[in-house]
Amino acid sequence: QVQLAESGGGLVQAGGSLRLSCTASGKISDIKAMGWYRQAPGKQRELVATIPTGGATNYADSVQGRFTISRDNAKNAVFLQMDGLKPEDSAVYYCWADIIYLDFTVPVTGREEYWGQGTQVTVSS
Repeated sequence: QVQLAESGGGLVQAGGSLRLSCTASGKISDIKAMGWYRQAPGKQRELVATIPTGGATNYADSVQGRFTISRDNAKNAVFLQMDGLKPEDSAVYYCWADIIYLDFTVPVTGREEYWGQGTQVTVSS
Protein backbone atom coordinates (compact mmCIF):
# COMPACT_ATOMS: atom_id res chain seq x y z
CA GLN A 1 0.00 0.00 0.00
CA VAL A 2 2.83 2.40 0.82
CA GLN A 3 6.44 2.43 -0.31
CA LEU A 4 9.43 4.39 0.98
CA ALA A 5 12.27 5.08 -1.43
CA GLU A 6 15.63 6.28 -0.08
CA SER A 7 18.65 7.81 -1.74
CA GLY A 8 21.84 9.64 -0.86
CA GLY A 9 24.05 7.15 0.93
CA GLY A 10 27.70 6.63 0.07
CA LEU A 11 31.31 6.78 1.17
CA VAL A 12 32.70 9.92 2.77
CA GLN A 13 35.76 10.86 4.81
CA ALA A 14 35.47 11.76 8.46
CA GLY A 15 34.33 15.34 8.86
CA GLY A 16 32.44 15.26 5.60
CA SER A 17 28.75 15.57 4.82
CA LEU A 18 26.00 13.55 3.22
CA ARG A 19 22.31 14.22 2.63
CA LEU A 20 19.78 11.39 2.69
CA SER A 21 16.38 11.66 1.04
CA CYS A 22 13.26 9.53 1.35
CA THR A 23 9.94 9.81 -0.44
CA ALA A 24 6.75 8.02 0.50
CA SER A 25 4.32 6.96 -2.20
CA GLY A 26 1.18 4.87 -2.54
CA LYS A 27 -2.22 4.93 -0.88
CA ILE A 28 -1.41 7.65 1.66
CA SER A 29 -4.13 9.48 3.52
CA ASP A 30 -2.00 11.20 6.13
CA ILE A 31 1.58 11.05 7.40
CA LYS A 32 1.87 11.30 11.18
CA ALA A 33 5.64 11.25 11.40
CA MET A 34 8.78 10.42 9.43
CA GLY A 35 12.29 9.72 10.49
CA TRP A 36 15.56 7.86 10.19
CA TYR A 37 17.00 4.87 11.98
CA ARG A 38 20.34 3.16 11.48
CA GLN A 39 21.86 -0.25 12.06
CA ALA A 40 25.57 -1.00 12.22
CA PRO A 41 26.93 -4.55 11.85
CA GLY A 42 26.36 -6.56 15.02
CA LYS A 43 24.23 -3.85 16.60
CA GLN A 44 20.53 -3.24 17.04
CA ARG A 45 18.68 -0.75 14.91
CA GLU A 46 18.64 2.62 16.65
CA LEU A 47 16.79 5.88 16.26
CA VAL A 48 18.66 8.71 14.56
CA ALA A 49 15.99 11.40 14.25
CA THR A 50 12.25 11.79 13.88
CA ILE A 51 9.98 14.63 12.84
CA PRO A 52 6.24 14.43 13.48
CA THR A 53 3.80 16.46 11.43
CA GLY A 54 3.50 19.79 13.20
CA GLY A 55 5.65 18.65 16.08
CA ALA A 56 9.16 18.99 17.42
CA THR A 57 12.12 17.11 16.02
CA ASN A 58 13.84 14.45 18.09
CA TYR A 59 17.47 13.43 17.78
CA ALA A 60 19.67 10.76 19.25
CA ASP A 61 22.24 12.25 21.60
CA SER A 62 25.02 10.92 19.40
CA VAL A 63 23.95 13.02 16.40
CA GLN A 64 22.54 16.11 18.12
CA GLY A 65 24.15 19.22 16.67
CA ARG A 66 25.60 17.41 13.65
CA PHE A 67 22.52 16.03 11.87
CA THR A 68 19.43 17.94 10.77
CA ILE A 69 16.12 16.33 9.84
CA SER A 70 13.56 18.13 7.71
CA ARG A 71 10.44 17.39 5.69
CA ASP A 72 8.72 18.51 2.53
CA ASN A 73 5.10 17.71 3.33
CA ALA A 74 3.89 18.54 -0.17
CA LYS A 75 6.17 15.82 -1.56
CA ASN A 76 5.78 13.32 1.31
CA ALA A 77 9.52 13.51 1.74
CA VAL A 78 11.98 13.52 4.61
CA PHE A 79 15.63 14.49 4.53
CA LEU A 80 18.62 13.97 6.79
CA GLN A 81 21.51 16.39 6.45
CA MET A 82 24.55 14.79 8.06
CA ASP A 83 27.51 17.04 8.80
CA GLY A 84 30.67 16.36 10.77
CA LEU A 85 30.40 12.66 10.03
CA LYS A 86 32.39 10.25 12.17
CA PRO A 87 33.43 6.64 11.50
CA GLU A 88 30.96 5.53 14.18
CA ASP A 89 28.16 6.94 12.03
CA SER A 90 28.79 4.17 9.50
CA ALA A 91 25.66 2.04 9.19
CA VAL A 92 22.72 1.20 7.00
CA TYR A 93 20.26 4.06 7.35
CA TYR A 94 16.55 3.27 7.13
CA CYS A 95 13.75 5.68 6.39
CA TRP A 96 10.69 5.24 8.63
CA ALA A 97 7.18 6.62 8.43
CA ASP A 98 4.01 6.43 10.51
CA ILE A 99 1.25 6.61 7.94
CA ILE A 100 -2.52 6.42 7.71
CA TYR A 101 -3.32 4.66 4.46
CA LEU A 102 -6.58 4.67 2.56
CA ASP A 103 -7.43 2.21 -0.16
CA PHE A 104 -10.57 3.32 -1.97
CA THR A 105 -10.83 0.08 -3.95
CA VAL A 106 -11.61 -2.12 -0.93
CA PRO A 107 -12.28 0.25 0.90
CA VAL A 108 -9.99 0.03 3.90
CA THR A 109 -8.06 2.42 6.05
CA GLY A 110 -5.56 1.93 8.81
CA ARG A 111 -2.40 3.17 10.42
CA GLU A 112 0.94 1.41 10.01
CA GLU A 113 4.65 1.97 10.26
CA TYR A 114 6.66 1.56 7.09
CA TRP A 115 10.36 1.10 6.39
CA GLY A 116 12.58 1.82 3.44
CA GLN A 117 15.04 -0.70 2.05
CA GLY A 118 18.03 1.02 3.63
CA THR A 119 20.97 2.96 2.26
CA GLN A 120 24.59 2.40 3.25
CA VAL A 121 26.60 5.21 4.79
CA THR A 122 30.31 4.57 5.27
CA VAL A 123 32.62 7.08 6.93
CA SER A 124 36.34 6.48 6.58
CA SER A 125 38.82 7.70 9.16
